[in-house]
Order: sequence, then C-alpha cells, then structure tokens
Amino acid sequence: MLETGIYVRVSTEEQAQEGYSIRAQEQKLKDYARIKEWAIHKIYMDEGISGKNITERPAINEMIEDIQKGYVKNVLVFKIDRLTRNTADLISLIDLFNEYDCAFNSLTESIDTHSATGRMFIKIIGIFAEFERENITERSRLGFERKAREGYSLATRSASYGYDRKIGEKIQTINEKEAKVVKEIFEMFVNQHITYSSIAKNLNRRKIPTKENSVWYARTIKNLLTNCNYIGNVRYATKDEKRHFQTKGIHEPIITEELFNEAQILIRKISDKVRGKHPKEIHYYSGILRCGKCGDKLTVYGSYTKDKNGNDIPGGYRCFSTENKKCSLGISHKKVEKAFIEYINNIEDFDTLDEIQVGAKEKIKNQNIELISDLKREYKKLENKEKEILGIYISGKIDFDNYIEIKTSIAKEKKEISSTLEKVEDFVDEEVIIKKEHIIKNLKENWELLSNIERRQFLINFVEKIEITKKEPNRKGKHSVSATILNVEFNKE
Repeated sequence: MLETGIYVRVSTEEQAQEGYSIRAQEQKLKDYARIKEWAIHKIYMDEGISGKNITERPAINEMIEDIQKGYVKNVLVFKIDRLTRNTADLISLIDLFNEYDCAFNSLTESIDTHSATGRMFIKIIGIFAEFERENITERSRLGFERKAREGYSLATRSASYGYDRKIGEKIQTINEKEAKVVKEIFEMFVNQHITYSSIAKNLNRRKIPTKENSVWYARTIKNLLTNCNYIGNVRYATKDEKRHFQTKGIHEPIITEELFNEAQILIRKISDKVRGKHPKEIHYYSGILRCGKCGDKLTVYGSYTKDKNGNDIPGGYRCFSTENKKCSLGISHKKVEKAFIEYINNIEDFDTLDEIQVGAKEKIKNQNIELISDLKREYKKLENKEKEILGIYISGKIDFDNYIEIKTSIAKEKKEISSTLEKVEDFVDEEVIIKKEHIIKNLKENWELLSNIERRQFLINFVEKIEITKKEPNRKGKHSVSATILNVEFNKE
C-alpha cells in the first residue's frame, strides 16, 4: 500500500472569516485515502498558521523530512493553497516530490499524479517553475549589474586580494598587509621587469599565501595585474563582451592609474609577442624571432637543464610550422645570441638608438595627453555620482551616515584626480626621460652588460621582429651549421 502523508492547515483568520475547519479537512482526507486504499503514514497538522511561507510551519517541515527519509511516498491535501500560497514554495515542493519519487494529490482540485491529468498538472507547474527560475536569474543579474554600476564591488566569492569586505558591509576596505604585496607585485612587474612566474616564485618562497590561502601561479599574478579594482574601479561580466563594463567604484584605490596603465601596456606587448606559455627569462628572444623560411614565429623547445652552479641553461627555438611538418627550422639559443651580436656589430650607422628614443618619447607624451582626457572624464563622472548619491539619499534609499560616507569618499577621489591632473598637465610639455632599462643608447657596447630581464624588456618594447634562418655548411664542410639574421625590425611607435 502507498504510504501517504496527509497535510492539513488552517489559519486562525481563515477559520473565523471563512468557516474552515481543520477537523473537517482531516476527516474528508482520511475517507478519501481509505477509498483509494492508501496507508496513512501520518497526519501533519499546522493549525492557526498562515500559508505565506513554509519556513515557520513545523508540521510541513516534518513531512518534508519524512519524504526525504523515504517514509512518505504520497502527499494528500484538501486544496493546493493548504500546502502553500507562495508560488516559489509550491515550485520548490513539487521539485522535492519529483526528486524523491513522491506522488501528490489534491482532493478539491482532483489532482492525482497517478492520472494523466495530474501528470499534466505537474508538467504545467514545471513550466512555471522554469519561468520562475529564469525570472529569478534575470532579476539577480539586473540586481548585480545595478550594484556594479553604482560602484559597489560584487565580490561574489571573496574580495580581491588587497581588500576585505565583511558580511553585511557594502563597501570593501583595504587590507593593509595584502595591499603592500599588491604594490610590490606591480613594482616588480613594471619597474623591475620581473616575469609573472618569477614574481609567483618570489612570493611562494617568502611563504606569502593568496586570498584563498593557496600558492601563487603565473596566471594568478597576471589576473591581479589586470584587475581594475586596484585603481578604485569596478568591473562586471568580464567573460561576456556584450555585457562587460567598467566603472568608477566607491572603494579606495591601492595603486595609481599611471602605474596600472603602464602594466597594461607591458602586458599587451608581451601577449602580442608570446604565443602559449610564457618562457623563462633566459629565453628572451621568444616571441620576437621569425622564421626566415616561412615567416612563422619561433617558440622555445627542449628540456631545461642546469650548469654546475645550478643556473638554467637555455635550450633553443623552433618554427611553429614544424608541428605540421611544413617547416624544419630549429636553432639553439646560443647560436641566435651569436647571430644577433654579429648583426648589430655589422650595422655601421647604428651607434645610438636616437630614432627609437624619439618615437618612445612621442608615445609617452601621447599617453599623457590621453591620460589627461581620461582624468577629466573620471572627474566628471564623480560629479555626476555626487548628484546621483544626493538623489538616492533624498529618496530615502540610504540613511544620512551612508550618504556622508559615500560623499566623503567621492570628495577624496576628486581631490586625488585634481592633484594627478595638475602634475600630468605640467609634465606633458616637458622633456621625457626614458628609463635606462627601456633605452640603451649604445646597443653595441651595452648588450652584453644587460641582464636577461633587461634584454627581454628591451626586445619586448623596441623590437617588432627578428628574421632568422640557418646557414648550412658548404660542400667541403668548412663551417658548421650556424644562424644568420636576415633583418631586425625595430618598433618605432
């Protein structure tokens, strides 16, 4: 026999106004169960309780537990609204019945899931359920989007490294200990030209954990370097190009926009020149070399080995087209280095990099002009934000303390932007000093004095490509296989 749970409910107000009797419901349901020859497992009774929700009804919660334990395989009610008056709760209960293979019956509406009509009712409920879930998703999405546009960081999992957001608080605050590490990461990447993987190793060696108390990886470092949270901005839907946007947040920045923008420029340059996994610093030609035979890029190959002092010994480079056997070019790093030095030493009029310096200076000047425009635009946004926050306060959506807190934060940002704007405007017409790491005035004399990091930085910033090929031995075998550089194209942008 089908183990049946009979559920009855009536509120005090309903009994007084409409004459509902919980005992009459109970008797009719018992009679119906006997006619159907169903075994009554238990009668669950919520008397004098409203049907607005199920969380505050002990009897229905007890019935749910018994369904989950497998004691009840059929639920019988006098009327659907006795079960619940809330559509979302009804959908949730129907999903529960389906999950635990529990039938559902309503005496008044003649709903019996053992019948075709009853099963159709469940399908209709399912359609409404799907519609409701889609509505919830859409409302949630719009809510998150509105929150982001108002300048609040969503932090759906956890706040960005460098920030904390306690439960119940809307605005994230700076974690001073982590913020110090954030500044150090940007400094190492932008000014010391240390790679993602080397920065990660540095932090792991010092036993500095991530936000999730894990270790750092190259991708973790790159994600941090591209996070606009650190300049006081908020981003939304980063993986959806159509919905993605970035706006000014109401939290405090950790680094300056100037430093952040420098990092983004360097990241783009690295990405343009490197395909796949980023190489070690000893392979500083990676992404720069082009095959003199087919024109494709060369990538690093070979296993990493170490010398007697424990230092990495560089491997070599080979054409990407070797994968589909369209090309066979492969050259050791040592031979590439020798060929590059020979090439620059054979250029008679290449005493300085003045032409490249002029281009670099012009580029920095243009970046400053763009920065002035961006700063003015951000200042205007903050003015609009002040008006918007005032309107929100007047409408009663936030209290006076929150209004003053946000207004003070905006005033602080406006002051910082004004200060930065004044400095950049004074700086834009001055002579630009190029960092020593970026421009080497006499490449012939200084190349061998540069570290691997400095060589890599110079190539990333100022060399578009190096076309290289092999010089095969002559018939008499008087010289061995070596590399020949056909052309070096410098980036003058």
